[in-house]
Amino acid sequence: MKYYQRNSQINELIEKTFSKLTNQKIIDRIWEKDFTVWNDKPDEISNRLGWLDCPVNYQSAVDEISLFVNEVRAAGYTHALLLGMGGSSLAPEVFRLTFGVREGYLDLSVLDSTHPGAVKEMSDKLDIKKTLFIVSTKSGGTIETLSFMKYFYNKVLHELGREEVGKHFAAITDPGSKLEKLAVELSFRKTFLNDPNIGGRYSALSFFGLVPAALCGISVEQILNRAEKEASECKKEIDFNTAARLGVIIGVLADDGIDKLTLITSPQIKYFGAWAEQLIAESTGKNGKGILPVDLEEVLSPGYYSNDRVFVYMKLKNDTVFDKQVAAFEQAGFPVIEIELNDVYDLGSEYFRWEFATAVAGWVLGIQPFDQPNVESAKVLAKKMIAKYKEEGKLPEPEPDFTENGVSVFAGLKADNLKDAIDEFLSSAVPGKSYVAIQAYIKPDEENFKMLQELRTKIQKKYKVATTVGFGPRFLHSTGQLHKGDAGNGLFIQIVDEPKTNLPIPDEPGSSTSSLTFGTLIKAQALGDRGALVDCGRRVITLQIEKDTLNEIVKAVE
Repeated sequence: MKYYQRNSQINELIEKTFSKLTNQKIIDRIWEKDFTVWNDKPDEISNRLGWLDCPVNYQSAVDEISLFVNEVRAAGYTHALLLGMGGSSLAPEVFRLTFGVREGYLDLSVLDSTHPGAVKEMSDKLDIKKTLFIVSTKSGGTIETLSFMKYFYNKVLHELGREEVGKHFAAITDPGSKLEKLAVELSFRKTFLNDPNIGGRYSALSFFGLVPAALCGISVEQILNRAEKEASECKKEIDFNTAARLGVIIGVLADDGIDKLTLITSPQIKYFGAWAEQLIAESTGKNGKGILPVDLEEVLSPGYYSNDRVFVYMKLKNDTVFDKQVAAFEQAGFPVIEIELNDVYDLGSEYFRWEFATAVAGWVLGIQPFDQPNVESAKVLAKKMIAKYKEEGKLPEPEPDFTENGVSVFAGLKADNLKDAIDEFLSSAVPGKSYVAIQAYIKPDEENFKMLQELRTKIQKKYKVATTVGFGPRFLHSTGQLHKGDAGNGLFIQIVDEPKTNLPIPDEPGSSTSSLTFGTLIKAQALGDRGALVDCGRRVITLQIEKDTLNEIVKAVE
């Protein structure tokens, strides 16, 4: 790891923090699982440090994983669909999109959107007879994951019958969870019980990440070996411990207002950013503080960035795609951190490096990095919306300020047209302080992502603020904590649609009755999230689009 910073005052502060870390024996205390590193109470710390032992402990699980993978391959399965959210889905997605699928192994897809269009598309493209469904949730009660499970369980039951349906399902969960019990009742092919002392976003090197990776034909033994080597490095003193140094650097920078951690990666490893985004945002975004990870933002010239940026350049050895742009940032005086990977299997090292660094950054910032106190707020409001729907047959939706060209605006602004409304909303953005988060409760496909990227780039160029894009409800299990728990500098553009198709969510696996649809669920989640943001004093504009009107929003930013 290399670090470039021309600000001597910040460098001096970083060196002082290195010394403080050494004097307080922080590295040793983390490995001793001393909760007082972060808080004077052990709540959600002492039972969340199992990730430290993953590289060693899960070596003994390699044979069990391999046996399972060979069993399903022999049974004729060619595809797998992982049903999960947040920590259960992000690492598997990184593995699949980075490594691809080895010949003769299962082609893995990940479903973490409750948008009925996304569920239907996945349902239509799969050959049920050859698909293994992996139901993945730590708590065993995640509403999105269980909704997916019930929908696909009924689909398999309908097509293949009661004798076959259980063979097409496997579970990854904590011991004693609701899902563990369901898996027994429904005769799932296999249940992997994870170490319960591992939090979701720290679970990449446990069953949650390793089982899906192995199904794709990735050598989990190699992944764990790289991680184990990194873990050994993380036990060294600060001068030889790059993860601890990384944690101190990003923590000190964030404390000084340089809190927009902007990821630039080699194209082959660009998907790693989505996992790192959850880890960093959900761990540090609380108590009025936070490090905002900025993932997949277009790399522009230095003039389009403000002084709240630190750039993290993760590159594969011999890759030079972004070398010139990153050098320009360093020349312009921005802090730059460079990390070089020998090959894609070094992702095993990076998972552990960033977990350890994030834990250290939490110490620097004086926050507890293993809880997520604000995540529940949006969930609670969404549940209330759903209860209201079940009582009255409709959701409590507000009236729009106005509608123009198929876009309805909800913001309480003075403007009476789309362009002026967006301009008025974004006029409060402060370069060097604010960020704009685009929260898209729409179908997460390539066309929509491309337009959202165009929208964020226009905003970045015009206002010189950091921008993020997240599909809902996925980001609720990722950056959603930071959005409500940080210093309140975010401006939130919520984009929702009216799905043209809808799908019922069975009340129970195997039941033909349904009191909720995916369309209603995602709308309730959007309404709940908006309410939670407003309750936290955040600035939100909601734009409801009709079919093919997302481009109207893009055109409105000039």
